[in-house]
Parts: sequence; structure tokens; C-alpha cells
Amino acid sequence: MDQSNNQPPRKPEDKKPKLNIWLAIVATAIILFIISSVYSAIRNSRYTQTTFTDFMTEMKADNLSEVELHYDRILYMTKTEAEKPAAKQKACYTGLPEGDILQLAKDLDAQGIKVNEVITEDNSFIYTVLLYIIMFGAVFGMMTLLTKRMGGGMMGSIGSNKAKVYMEKQTGVTFRDVAGQDEAKESLQEIIDFLHNPGKYTEIGAKLPKGALLVGSPGTGKTLLAKAVAGEANVPFFSISGSDFVEMFVGVGASRVRDLFREAAKVAPCIVFIDEIDAVGRSRDSRYGGNSEHEQTLNQLLGEIDGFDSTKGIVCLAATNRPEILDKALLRAGRFDRQIIVDRPNLQGRLDTLKVHTRKIKLAEDVDLRKIAQATAGAVGADLANLVNEAALRAVRKGRKAVNQEDLMVSFETVIAGTEKKNTVLTDTEKRIVAYHEVGHALVAALEKHSQPVSKITIVPHTSGALGYTMQMPEEEKYLQTSQELLTELRTLVGGRAAEELVFGVKTTGAANDIQRATALARNMVTLYGMSDALGLMAPATVSNQYLDNQSYLDCSQETSARVDEEVRELLRLCYQDSKNLLTSHRAMLDEISEYLLAKETITGDELMAFVNTENSENITEEDFVSEEE
Repeated sequence: MDQSNNQPPRKPEDKKPKLNIWLAIVATAIILFIISSVYSAIRNSRYTQTTFTDFMTEMKADNLSEVELHYDRILYMTKTEAEKPAAKQKACYTGLPEGDILQLAKDLDAQGIKVNEVITEDNSFIYTVLLYIIMFGAVFGMMTLLTKRMGGGMMGSIGSNKAKVYMEKQTGVTFRDVAGQDEAKESLQEIIDFLHNPGKYTEIGAKLPKGALLVGSPGTGKTLLAKAVAGEANVPFFSISGSDFVEMFVGVGASRVRDLFREAAKVAPCIVFIDEIDAVGRSRDSRYGGNSEHEQTLNQLLGEIDGFDSTKGIVCLAATNRPEILDKALLRAGRFDRQIIVDRPNLQGRLDTLKVHTRKIKLAEDVDLRKIAQATAGAVGADLANLVNEAALRAVRKGRKAVNQEDLMVSFETVIAGTEKKNTVLTDTEKRIVAYHEVGHALVAALEKHSQPVSKITIVPHTSGALGYTMQMPEEEKYLQTSQELLTELRTLVGGRAAEELVFGVKTTGAANDIQRATALARNMVTLYGMSDALGLMAPATVSNQYLDNQSYLDCSQETSARVDEEVRELLRLCYQDSKNLLTSHRAMLDEISEYLLAKETITGDELMAFVNTENSENITEEDFVSEEE
């Protein structure tokens, strides 16, 4: 039964927060006090402050050059000071009544002292009040405007939550828009069914899981899945980032957590989604001193998840790509006890994802999305969306009305290696070295049994920094790799350097990236995969984060670490020697393919295999001829 038939449609809560007048008044008074203090300090800095006794002493000594008489103070300059450059006037407060000030002016005139101004009527209070009223009105108006724009004032907005409420028609996302995550959608389907039909579960005594944690690599669609759950359930969707809870003021994060769940309780059933929860849910550690603001926010979040009634239909979803650093209390039963893995899509998942992203794209008849899905092994949904968009932009640049297969393949290469650099001009020697380097990679791959087929070789420089590259395309989706396949990959990676040294007798910087990748792969074989005869079934390394960077660190003694380095070095040396021997035995074909690549700059895998198959057929013919003579 659809919930939308039982309840009136909700409207987005777009009411502006009430204006806090007292807060604006206090802020205005503080600003005026600061302005007045600064003005008074600047005004008084023009004079040297003295006493009325000092003034009378100078007057009796006939040492006054000029005098200004005001109702409350006297400004004067002595003859001694007047002779000095950049001299300041002196100022003193009189406290004399009006008659005494007039008499003082007569006495000064009798002594021949110049009096510039005599002010006896005290209107300063009226002027001061008017000035402050005008300033107060101007500052108050400005603070009112800022208060309206900032949603309750500068200080008032610090503790308020920044969650955005999305209704189903605003998100416009359902499971139809999420492809390649069938297992994750199946796990979330139960939550949607509970929000639609809570009676079916409460009748048997079951409770809805309070929280579910979406775990996966960046770009796999965790946020999209959360929005799709809200869209399928037709309930309000609160979305907030974990970093929005964190502030420099202690207690603000906890206040925002309370505010968020208070608002969610008003419109339940609903979904609260906290993106990047590791920003606020990081494990508490007192070894190096605690962060009181972080701990208060986390404690408040734990309490709120425990406190709300699951029968009301408040579901808390969260997303992270660093589950290993989350606090254990956050993952215990009754909180985020259900972890849903949002993994990289497989071949069928990538194909379905491409179909979703090309739904509104005009495609030519030659487009084969399966080949694109096959070529993009390891890509996530965000990568595929970017690939399709780049292909559409290229079709527009070329003046076509539809995206063809070439646009998609070129866009795939653009994502991998960047666009072509037309302004980079290599010398003839550099061009030959690059050609032999790339053919070295391709030829080793083509001659090995356990390698992936080569689809393209180019010596055109690209914006990624590569002066050329060799592209291999897997024939099928594989989840396991044997040691022979990994060794073949190592030989292929060092094949470029082997060709350089074999033909030119030099070592260039062009193999830097190949060596880095080969070293990382060899180290994983030794430290993680247990493929070293010397170390045996031992894993001296530990993966720090499998969803973010998949990097590992050694967790062993110094002696074992040194042994690991020796094994990695020996493994690379053997693979390099195998590649060099292989290219030496096929030197004629290496030269022939390199010259062909120099002439065309870009060749396909079929053109490469034509050379390899020709040589193999010639060898077979010669062997058959010899055996027949015998």
C-alpha cells in the first residue's frame, strides 16, 4: 500500500527562520561601542592630555601661544611647543561654569593671548544623542538585513543545522536511475518496504534497523543510492555532510545534531543521510589528547540514534569510504549495525550504468556499449558518466548529431591519458626511443601466454605527461589473478625499458611510471599475496584502506623488511631479464614494428598481431619443411 494515499502531501519547509530582534540590538550596541571607543581614541590621540593646574601655571608664566575655550575643556599651545616641528596641542578639562569660562576668556585677552574659539552653550549632549540614534539606525538596519540573509543572524546560525529537506519530486531519483549495484539495492529494499508497510513488520514484532552504513570507493554512487531510497519510499530526505557538524566552537556540533533529529522527528517517517560520516564519527583516541568538540558531537550523535523510536520510521543512512577509522560504538548493534558494500560494478553493471547515462544521449548505429564496458574494467559510475559526457562533447566539436563508437573510445582514452598535445615536438632520436619503448611493451604482451590483448599503440604525446602509451583491453571479467599472470604483467611493464637498453644502450626517464607500477605490483606479490618462495605464506604488510587508496604498510621487523626489499629487487631483475631475452630473440620483428609505428604514429592491436602471426606462420613453415626433408 502506498503511503502517499494515506497522508496528505507534504510541502517543503521553506519558511524563513524568525528574526531575533534582541540579538540584532545587542550586536548593534556592541558595534556602536567599538566604533565610539575607536573614535574617542583617535580623537584624543591628536592632543597631549594635561590638567587645568598645568594650564594655569603656563598662563601665569605667560607661556601660552594660542588657546581654544570649549564648554568642558581647553585646547592650548605653549610658546615652547609652538617652536618645535609637528608639535601637538595640549588639552585639559576645566569643570568651570559658563561665567568662569567667559571671565577666563577676558583674562586671556587682557594678557594679549589669542583665543580662537569660545563655546559657552552646552549642546554637545543633544548632538551626541542624535549622532548615536543615526548610527544605531544605520547599523541596526544592516544587521537586520544580514540576519535575514543568514537565516537568524550571525551568532544565531552557528548552532542551527544545515540539513536540506528533499521531497520525492525534488530529488527525482529512484532505483531506475541506479545501475550496477543490484546487491546494495536488494539490501535497501527492506527499508523501503518497512516505510511503505510498517504494520507488516510490527505485527510480528520486528523492528526496523535504525541505521545502515554505505561503504565503498569514491564515485560508486553511495549518495545516489540514499536519494533513490527516499525517492522509492516517497518520504522526506534530510541530507547533511559530516563536516557540517564540525565547528571551532565547543558544543555547536552537538547542537546541530539535536536540531537535525528534532526536525526529522516532526516529519517522520523520513530518511536522514549523513555523507562522509568519518568526519564526525572518527574513533575517539585519548593517547594524544582528546578533541572535546569532536567527542561531544559524536556522543550526541550516538545518543540521538539510540533515542529515536524506530517504529516512527526514522531511518539513518550514512556513507563513508574509510570504515576502519569509525568509532566502534557507532557500528554496534542498534546503530549502524548493517553495512552495505557499494562496490565497483562488474561487466554487466558497467553496461547497465552506461545505458542509464546514455538514456538521453543520441547514439549512432555503430555504438557497442558492451565493448566500452569491457574496456573500462575497474571504473566506477562517476567515471562512466564522465566518459559519456566527454563523448557527447566530442561529437558536438566534430559537428555530428549523434555519438558514435569512436567518440566513446577516444573519450575513454582521454580519461586515461588525457588529450593529445599537438604543440609538443619530439626530436627524431626521442621519437625513435619512444617508438621502441612502446613496441617493447606491446611485443612482450603479444608474445606472452597469460597477457591481456593489446588494443592500441601510440607515440603521440598526451596531457597526462605520457609521450606515448600501449593500451591493453581484457577479453573477460576476472576477479582472480594467478602468479603467472602477475609475472606476465611485470614483464610487460619493464618491456619498454628493456627495449630501450637493447636497441640504444641507454636508460631514459620515460620508464619512470612503468618502474613505479612494476615495483608496487612486485611488492604486493611479496608482502600481500604470499608469492615469494623465500618468505613463503607470510603477509608482512597490511592494507590501510581498501576503498580509498588501497595502500599498504609494512608491519614486520627490520630484518624482514630488508628481506622484502631484496625479494622485490630480485623479482624485478628476473622479469626484466626475461623481457630483454624475449625481445632479443625477436629483434627483427621489434625493428619492423617500430619502423611501422614511426611512420603511422598510432597502430591498432590487430595491426600488431598481423606482424606476430606472420612471423609465427613463417617459423611453422620452416619447421615443417625441415621435418619433411628428414
